[in-house]
Amino acid sequence: MDYLKSVVPSQIVSERGSNLVVINPGSANVRIGLAKQETPFNVPHCIARRNTQTGKPNVIDQMLNTQVTTNQHVERERAYNTAASLLKIPLLDESSSFGSSSSRKVARTIGYNQPCTTTKKDTVFTWTNVYEDDPSSPATSDTSADKAEASETGAATDFKVTGESKRKYREMIFGEEALKISSKEPYCLHRPIRRGHFNVSPHYSAQQVCEDMAAIWDWVLLDKLNIVHSERNKYSAVLVVPETFDSREIKEMLTIVLRDLRFNSAVVHQEGLSAIFGNGLSTACIVNMGAQTSTVVCIEDGVSLPNTEKILPFGGEDICRCLLWIQSNSHNWPKIHTDVLAKPVDLLMLNQIKESYCEIKEGDLETVATVHSYEDDGMFSVPHKTNLTALNVPPMGLFYPNLLVPEVFPQPPRTWFHDHENMLEETWNMDYAGGGGNMGLPVWDSFAASPFKPKKEEKIGLAEAITSSILSAGRIELQRKLFSSIQLVGGVGLTKGLVSAVEERVLHAIPPTEAIDTVEVLQSRMDPTFISWKGGAILGILDFGREAWINRKEWMQNGIHVGSGRKYRDSYYLQAQAMCFISS
Repeated sequence: MDYLKSVVPSQIVSERGSNLVVINPGSANVRIGLAKQETPFNVPHCIARRNTQTGKPNVIDQMLNTQVTTNQHVERERAYNTAASLLKIPLLDESSSFGSSSSRKVARTIGYNQPCTTTKKDTVFTWTNVYEDDPSSPATSDTSADKAEASETGAATDFKVTGESKRKYREMIFGEEALKISSKEPYCLHRPIRRGHFNVSPHYSAQQVCEDMAAIWDWVLLDKLNIVHSERNKYSAVLVVPETFDSREIKEMLTIVLRDLRFNSAVVHQEGLSAIFGNGLSTACIVNMGAQTSTVVCIEDGVSLPNTEKILPFGGEDICRCLLWIQSNSHNWPKIHTDVLAKPVDLLMLNQIKESYCEIKEGDLETVATVHSYEDDGMFSVPHKTNLTALNVPPMGLFYPNLLVPEVFPQPPRTWFHDHENMLEETWNMDYAGGGGNMGLPVWDSFAASPFKPKKEEKIGLAEAITSSILSAGRIELQRKLFSSIQLVGGVGLTKGLVSAVEERVLHAIPPTEAIDTVEVLQSRMDPTFISWKGGAILGILDFGREAWINRKEWMQNGIHVGSGRKYRDSYYLQAQAMCFISS
């Protein structure tokens, strides 16, 4: 302890961070890197496997309701009008963009529109090369999954004749490359996590979900970090998990890390708790806005308050779909086939447009942009120059979720969790030499979840969720501190104008009976996308070797880990160390 108080932070990072891998899985992306890195590798959390049977879909996903009902459409138009009124732009019935007249287009301010040139905002995606031209290429993955699939499918379908040469298909393709595979190619895209949970369905088994997750993480470790299997026993892993995950999902991920990926030891931290350490805080209301879910949770002195947790079923991808809906209904979208469900590359394009042009501000927000059509029968994308309007409306869906209609991508069914043993009922019923264990307490006592009380999503806006969460914290002194210490994390946190919008709308959402008159969103010290990952790295470095860590051998033998449930009893000390790390 004395050593840690006197040592230079960079020295601790050098000593411990070099053999510590931090894994932060999300629904759309997974962030993995060594704790000593400033930022992790951020890759799409998906894998495309080669199809060996005809008639199989090119995308496996859980979409129970891909059609917007009449009632949802009415609610969406009403939400649009509410947002438009606040932004001081024409409503649906006032705007000819949604009608037949073109008078509104004539009235646009030409000075705001930017010339459409190929810039970073207009990155053109190209189809992935699905062939292994060189057997020694890094694209060839020497994993057990490869060999098993090859032995099952045989060599008859491994090759495609092109001219006089035979070209071998890549068995598995990962990350962004997997999203850019033409649907005419014999591949099926798998996304192991959907809406903050394992994407288990009748078409996607729990075993396959775990196998896919292990394959993706293994690929990142091999291809990006160059950590081979034989060296894994020298490394430990920090799992930074979203609050949405249930206890069984966390246990399955630990098994992946310790059994399949062969790490020596591992520890689990939640995103909300990691986020405060990533920004050098001890008490804050963490608002985590990802691609498919948003969560709100309050942290006091380094301890999460489970009763303040809110889970919202929308995120950045829903804003992208809202952007497409607005442009299509205003007749601004080119007459091209854009399908975010069947063509993942279209979602990549929409996400790029959203990040480049969408922001929250009053008044008409329009621009000229290039939209690309990615047709399967063409080798190249086709650019379409078009006017995009009402670009400030889609991110307002965070406050008016009816605008987003997230039911298009519903949460995976939860029947999987009732088909197996209850992971939360595992308790210590043995004598442990030396004592100090959490006798009689659930293994996952730090994760507030119960199979009889599953984590419930709430269809409310972000401002109401933040207000409700903080008011659930109890003491008025703590509530005031939390309202003045709101932290926005996740990729959506980069949206321009979001900070002032959150402050204004949360202040208005506080009941007049509450003695609260100040709301403040704290400025992030780094990219909000990586705050939780960075906090996990800091926690892993500072907390390494304590009883919270799970040894691989113990996990494989017992499936449980002995240790105290009070991981953060000296959170003030950890907080001081974290601030020292951030400032150095």
